[in-house]
Amino acid sequence: MAKKKQNTGAPRPAAADAPATLKDLLSSDVLSKLKAQSDALKAEEQDKKEAARKAAEDQRKAEQKRLENDFAHLLENSNQDWHKFK
Repeated sequence: MAKKKQNTGAPRPAAADAPATLKDLLSSDVLSKLKAQSDALKAEEQDKKEAARKAAEDQRKAEQKRLENDFAHLLENSNQDWHKFK
């Protein structure tokens, strides 16, 4: 069998030859302001998610408490085997 030739490919261009990115074009103070704003938005989104989770948890607890005081609900969901309590 013949050996397969390895494809060396074209060498990668140097970093100096690469086109300029937006990060390279922006000054460091503008970049730091954008990062700070991004962090603030992420923190605000996290706070909103936490508040929504807490509201849902409070609503679930309130509904559970209401159902525990409802005799019809307790009767429907209770164990109907009264013989073990004799």
